[in-house]
Amino acid sequence: MPNGTLQQHLHHKQHQPLNWGSRLRIALDCARALEFLHEHAIPAVIHRDLKCSNILLDQNFHAKVADLGLAKMGSDRINGQISTRVLGTTGYLAPEYASTGKLTTKSDVYSYGVVLLQLLTGRTPVDTKRPHGEHVLVSWALPRLTDREKVSEMVDPTLKGQYSKKDLIQVAAIAAMCVQPEADYRPLMTDVVQSLVPLVKNLTSVSTSSSSRFQNQTASSPKC
Repeated sequence: MPNGTLQQHLHHKQHQPLNWGSRLRIALDCARALEFLHEHAIPAVIHRDLKCSNILLDQNFHAKVADLGLAKMGSDRINGQISTRVLGTTGYLAPEYASTGKLTTKSDVYSYGVVLLQLLTGRTPVDTKRPHGEHVLVSWALPRLTDREKVSEMVDPTLKGQYSKKDLIQVAAIAAMCVQPEADYRPLMTDVVQSLVPLVKNLTSVSTSSSSRFQNQTASSPKC
């Protein structure tokens, strides 16, 4: 893909940082991909290895979820459990799957939540070079996601404050639901999509409004 992987843009310095709008659109693209696998494919498909290095970016920074090599077909369209050998990537594995091998679509929802946290913070899922208590992204982030002040302190510094605080709080709330320790408390991916769509639409309307204002100002400026 022309723009490589999400992993490269979040964690490799030689790639350009992603702006807030791109991050929201990538989050929505990934949510829609999982929604299709979980709720429209027959039988349901569990990706089992969603992570930033499996999210490819095209020339317009639209995201494509790739690498279905570990995917499993689900017996139930939403929550049917599959007992399987634990595979996947450390830091992205849902706790119930990592400890028991019981795999459901909600296992993917947890992994998606980790990706969302990476989009928010610019951190990797596991980083032993960070201070004690910050090694595991989910453990560090979860208590902070519902605190408006602490959420702002978590934001990826490469964004340089260029984001909507209102949208940030909403995305943080979605991430908090997705990485809940209890699978039953995690949302369906269709709920995540429905929550993100208005935020992305708002990006477009704000951009259009700004462009219109600029054009009006230009048209009304005195000619030299």
